[in-house]
Amino acid sequence: MLRNAQRCIAKPMSQITPYDPPQDPLDILHEDAHIVVVNKPSGLLSVPGRGEHLADCLISRVQAVFPEALLVHRLDRDTSGVMVFALTAHAQRTLSMQFEKRTTKKTYVARVFGKMAEKTGTVDLPLIVDWPNRPLQKVCHETGKVAITDWRVLKQTDDETRVRLTPKTGRSHQLRVHMLALGHVILGDPLYATGAALAYPRLMLHSEELRISHPESGKGLSFRAKAPF
Repeated sequence: MLRNAQRCIAKPMSQITPYDPPQDPLDILHEDAHIVVVNKPSGLLSVPGRGEHLADCLISRVQAVFPEALLVHRLDRDTSGVMVFALTAHAQRTLSMQFEKRTTKKTYVARVFGKMAEKTGTVDLPLIVDWPNRPLQKVCHETGKVAITDWRVLKQTDDETRVRLTPKTGRSHQLRVHMLALGHVILGDPLYATGAALAYPRLMLHSEELRISHPESGKGLSFRAKAPF
């Protein structure tokens, strides 16, 4: 378990890349009368940002096919992978409660900089927004909120490591900042990576699997989308 002795750790400031969302067709993994599950591409906002230039987003594309679709959770713009949307108000309330109570299970795959010395571990470092450098987040033991991530090495070379990440909490940029705190920033991260670790075509972070209970039947469901890297 990693615990940093410093009270607050600021993050490196990088430039946010211009918004140029991919035009991939909607990748629907599952649909029924209550939910729709899609595979979000990297580079696409989950919800619209401020300004007309940030209007194109996943929920607007989903609502073009399913007008009743409602937001349940989000992925960062540069993270790809599995997202679920509700198709009824009841489904939205039920799924939102599952995320709030942490009964869902999310599994990510990432490629990180350098060779990790250990094969598995847990990062337990509280996070909070780095206000002067928004939207960056930082580790802060004084004001941060609890953030816990389990990690396991899948394979590695001398230059990089492929890891499976299982967040136990859902803080903004949690996986990105926790890997940075370990000294192994996620490759291609436009906010936190520098130098050679930044020279990749995208953020190498993908939500590979999402496990939920169906909002109507209560049946346990698992949805997967293989990482494209």
